[in-house]
Amino acid sequence: MIRKPLPLVLLPAMGCDGQLWARQVLDLGDIAHPELGDLTVDDTLAAMAARVLAHAPPRFAVAGVSLGGYVALEMIRQAPERIDRLALFATRATMQLRPRTVGEQGLLATAPLADPALSANISGPVQAMAERVGAAVFERQQRALLARPDIAPAIDAVAVPTLVAVGDRDRICLPDDARALADRITDARFHMLHSCGHLAPMERPGEVTMLLRAWLQDGTGAPRGVSSGVRRPR
Repeated sequence: MIRKPLPLVLLPAMGCDGQLWARQVLDLGDIAHPELGDLTVDDTLAAMAARVLAHAPPRFAVAGVSLGGYVALEMIRQAPERIDRLALFATRATMQLRPRTVGEQGLLATAPLADPALSANISGPVQAMAERVGAAVFERQQRALLARPDIAPAIDAVAVPTLVAVGDRDRICLPDDARALADRITDARFHMLHSCGHLAPMERPGEVTMLLRAWLQDGTGAPRGVSSGVRRPR
């Protein structure tokens, strides 16, 4: 039986635009209808989530990186009945032990460029994205991220097939941070991307495409021949 392509909303990280997901948009077009959610206008996660929901199809899959992951969780909180499945890259379960103000952020204020593991071959494109997005948008996104409320209720609301993935060299969302998030979501699949920093869709595009293809097709996020690093909560 031929499955109808699933609408797929892709949410970028702070300071990023659609180029972050360019490879996946191209490679997943046979099984999904990808579209980019707009996180550039609002300065709270709730408003960002509401804006994306207002322009999204009635039911869809959503994948987000970092800031995009937190917006995806807020979308689950606001409209769980509309989301078919969830993929979270470089997303933490809590803001504990993180700076709470722009002044305290230091190098993190330039994220994702602040990740020391950022691959040299994508540093130019990442810088270009940041320049296109601009300082005003970045400041709004930064305020939204720093002021985000407790996301425990949003995590508890997740009841769809979920993939949680993180780069083993990510220094903005540490691997243990992402693993803790996966452990809090029933039957979530956890995947470690090797030799990868904070922006997996650009740094490991082929592997991310394989993960998302499996996640879209059967909800596991564990493509054949790729170790999933699955850790199921007890």
